Amino acid sequence: MESRNDCPENRERLLKDGFGYGDLRVLPAEKLDALAAEVRGLILDVVGENGGHLGSSLGAVELCIALLRKFDPLEDRIVFDVGHQSYPYKILTDRSSRFRTLRTLDGVCGFPRRAESPFDHFDTGHSSTSISAALGYAKARDLQAQSHHVVAVIGDASLINGLAFEALNHIRETKTRLIIVLNDNKHSISPRVGGFATMLARLSASTSYNRIKAAIKECCRVLPKGEALERSLEGIHDQIKALVKPNNVFDDMDINYWGPFDGHDIAGAEMIFELAKSYDRPVLLHFSTVKGKGLPEAERNPTKYHQMSSRAEREAPKARTWSDAASGVTEELALTDGRVVCLTAGMSTGVKLENFKSRFPDRFFDVGIAESHMLTLAAGMAAGGLRPWVFIYSTFLQRAMDQLTHDIALQNLPVVLMIDRAGLVGADGETHQGLLDVSWARAVPNLEIYAPADEVSLRRMMTHAAGRPGPTVIRYPRGPLPESLPESGRESLGCVKIREGEDWALIGHGVTVHLMLQARGRASALGLPAPAVLDLRRLKPLDTDAVDEVLENYSAVVVAEEDYLHGGAGELIAARLAEKNHTAVLRRLGVPDRFIRHATIDQQREFCGLTAEAVLKCGLECVKVRARTA
Repeated sequence: MESRNDCPENRERLLKDGFGYGDLRVLPAEKLDALAAEVRGLILDVVGENGGHLGSSLGAVELCIALLRKFDPLEDRIVFDVGHQSYPYKILTDRSSRFRTLRTLDGVCGFPRRAESPFDHFDTGHSSTSISAALGYAKARDLQAQSHHVVAVIGDASLINGLAFEALNHIRETKTRLIIVLNDNKHSISPRVGGFATMLARLSASTSYNRIKAAIKECCRVLPKGEALERSLEGIHDQIKALVKPNNVFDDMDINYWGPFDGHDIAGAEMIFELAKSYDRPVLLHFSTVKGKGLPEAERNPTKYHQMSSRAEREAPKARTWSDAASGVTEELALTDGRVVCLTAGMSTGVKLENFKSRFPDRFFDVGIAESHMLTLAAGMAAGGLRPWVFIYSTFLQRAMDQLTHDIALQNLPVVLMIDRAGLVGADGETHQGLLDVSWARAVPNLEIYAPADEVSLRRMMTHAAGRPGPTVIRYPRGPLPESLPESGRESLGCVKIREGEDWALIGHGVTVHLMLQARGRASALGLPAPAVLDLRRLKPLDTDAVDEVLENYSAVVVAEEDYLHGGAGELIAARLAEKNHTAVLRRLGVPDRFIRHATIDQQREFCGLTAEAVLKCGLECVKVRARTA
């Protein structure tokens, strides 16, 4: 990748080690464009190597420079939404020398983190939280008689989520000062959708920016220097309201709307921020930016360059993924059943539904970043006679558990949830791990919960779900499909023995079935008794007959799962062991009771004890314990 804004080698290097916001505030205005080019170059270099969210951060460089020149990030509270656009902010708030560690173990996180830096004021990773959090900060300021500024930076796609609308609706009642910066690049991951997108496009087409800029400059020009800004506010208050046409939902909510402005004009943005600082009411500043700015291919294809995988992942041989397989089976089902529809929340590319959308445009629904709405929409479709298939990342299902429980499961509606990125996900870290869906879904009546270990079992589970009268959850991991498992018990969807063994047994669930096979191979290589290996395909309802047989016939059993131990498969099998007074020694491996930080998936698995060595060690200890107590 080559940046359009890369500086010539003989240009002065501004972004030196240790460069921070203090240096930025005293940098001459004529050097700011060069600094923006250097920041873009660093983002391109680091994301090209480590992976990360590229397009949004490239588009927010000038906005971040202007923000940090007009607000004090230690005294003021700047709250980013999601964090996709926060890379320039991280670089310019005393992390430039560490930025090359982005998304690596113990390195800079890909999202804002309070524990990482005093400049990060709220942990983010999921969208649409910034206005609510900033409003909370503003009221905390008011009640403690403080005077700092509070700024929420939110993207146009995040603004359509219900949480953001709830916050906007509440602002009038709080009677507080708040600055909302709307970074409008016309995209989420894919192009934004819906009626609100149309309104923003209409506002963006207005010419108010040049007129309001001229009015501000004129007012400031004719007034004494010391009182220019304050007096200009008084003098152009009515002009601002008159200039901002057409009418919009923000003004109707008593939030003053200013814009749209050019988000790549640093001087213009600084002037608007200075004006907003002196305003005593809530104000929304609408900036138009170009997603992927500075990288021509990203500007032309912002969806493709929203996020990049690491260099190592890009250079690895291309393989068919779990997402490819799941979407392919859904297309086959749609060909034979006209009731099949697909829904996604702004993730059509991630879950590989582009081809389904092309083949069945009337049966494809992208609701934008609105997961709660999506699940209730699916419930209504199912109640109306359709067969909805909802494709969603595990981490984003957290935002719609009430709808899964009350709107889908309570009514026992035939909605299939295809939960992508289930388990550990790697460099995106705590906010994106797919570790909670099992614990939560297990507690919901009427749900069946499955986890395939290969494409054959995935297809079998999806075929079963297509004919169920009630809701089904199928969870599968990020990444390439593994090799197919042995053919034993292929038709069963319960707990299937895929390898015979002596004395002890290993039970895997989903991706950990392959881990158990690796542990068995390690035992055989060391001349140790080889354990039986079982594939726990359905977690709910539990295949009690098969599980009882294992607990009765093997002296030691190890269960491994890539989800939380609290509420997981091992806990369920341990409860069965206690209820039936089985004598097997049982040990559980899985994710401990903590949030798992960004690292590679292999590093995260090692931390959680999900390695063949750990399984083998645990199993042999169980065998010894059983021998002593026999």
